[in-house]
Amino acid sequence: MPRPCRGPSRRDVLRAGTLAPLGLGLNSLFAATPSPVAKAKSVILLYMWGGPSQLDTWDPKPDAPAEVRGLFRPIATTVPGLQISEHFPELAKRAKRYTVIHSMAHTDPAHLSPTHHLLTGRLAGKVNSDADGPKRSDAPCIGAVVQKRFPTGAVPNAVTLPWAVSHPSAPGGQAPGQNAGWLGSGYDPFLVTGNPNSPTFAVGGLTAAPDVPPARLQSRADLCRQLDRGGPTEANADLRQKAIDLLLAPGVSRAFDLTAESPKTRDAYGRHTHGQSCLLARRLVEAGTKFVTVNWPDDGQNFWDTHGNNFPSLKNRLMPPADRAFAALLDDLTDRGLLDETLVVWVGEFGRTPRVVNAGREHWPRCYSAVVAGGGVRGGTIYGASDKIAAAPAENPVSPADLTATMYHALGIDPQSVVADRLGREITLTEGQPLRAIFG
Repeated sequence: MPRPCRGPSRRDVLRAGTLAPLGLGLNSLFAATPSPVAKAKSVILLYMWGGPSQLDTWDPKPDAPAEVRGLFRPIATTVPGLQISEHFPELAKRAKRYTVIHSMAHTDPAHLSPTHHLLTGRLAGKVNSDADGPKRSDAPCIGAVVQKRFPTGAVPNAVTLPWAVSHPSAPGGQAPGQNAGWLGSGYDPFLVTGNPNSPTFAVGGLTAAPDVPPARLQSRADLCRQLDRGGPTEANADLRQKAIDLLLAPGVSRAFDLTAESPKTRDAYGRHTHGQSCLLARRLVEAGTKFVTVNWPDDGQNFWDTHGNNFPSLKNRLMPPADRAFAALLDDLTDRGLLDETLVVWVGEFGRTPRVVNAGREHWPRCYSAVVAGGGVRGGTIYGASDKIAAAPAENPVSPADLTATMYHALGIDPQSVVADRLGREITLTEGQPLRAIFG
């Protein structure tokens, strides 16, 4: 195992802070910091917004009291000793392709602040809070760092779809941690909104006016850049050029074109928002996108936040599309030879209470499950363990930041790289450690 990197010197950090306004700081530090060998070319994060119940999905406890084990029965998988919910039948058949983490844990019961923790690898400015929305002082999300770290190709390096998560009951609205924060808006992931299952689905901003040829479009952008030079709007030039690049790159519109897929493939993922979003994620990584976040869609029914009606919601509305889409994604990536180079992560912001309360389960961050597949991860294994009622980790607790660090590690980015934030303070990319043991 290679020796741990000590990171850059203070002089390097200060130099990076000085260069950061010029967009050079982070790249300089990456160049100076030895990185792990990349195990994956891309990451697909399936974010189960709302917080799935660990007991009713990946970590059933059939021997627990009825008020704990709930109404679902466990089923065997293709991995001896691993049982999952009966409402994940397709995923049970594919258990040799993924690792289940039974020991995710933190202490924040809110929706918004734990999302920042997972997506950035750092605690939010205000923890235990659903009142703090996104700010430019937030830490940059993984996708933003990826956009900064790697050269842009024919497609955006980071894409979020089919929406930026928010919660109707949260005063802060949209969850923080979904954009570039202090790294600058030029590195925000490309946000795709809408329902990819709709016959009228189109990605906004990828079509130029028909009467404006590409050469004229670029000429206008060049003129604007000259006019902006030295003025207060000069910072907009890079954003404008990125938009022009998207318009002019033929590979971008093709990557987002789901009509190019066969009806059989589209049916395999499920003809619903989540299924077609997962299919779109596969098309994007195939085209070269390095980080795709697939958020659970805005279903108008509180997502996986099952305070009431837990079991009917899981059985009829949530688990069938999740099961079908994730299984199809694993199959599709395998068939195309992409699974070994694509890390897939399935996780929410927390779990649910071990005991059923008024036909539902409340927020429970102290123990929940995540699933990782591909990207060099050994399949057919379990990492960590929960106690008898899935209330706390029994061994190998994993924080959200540890999972973030694992995603960075898979992409060949040292999660302990030291960077300078907008105030010049020395910080590491994440506060976590990668789960090296899950890689083969």
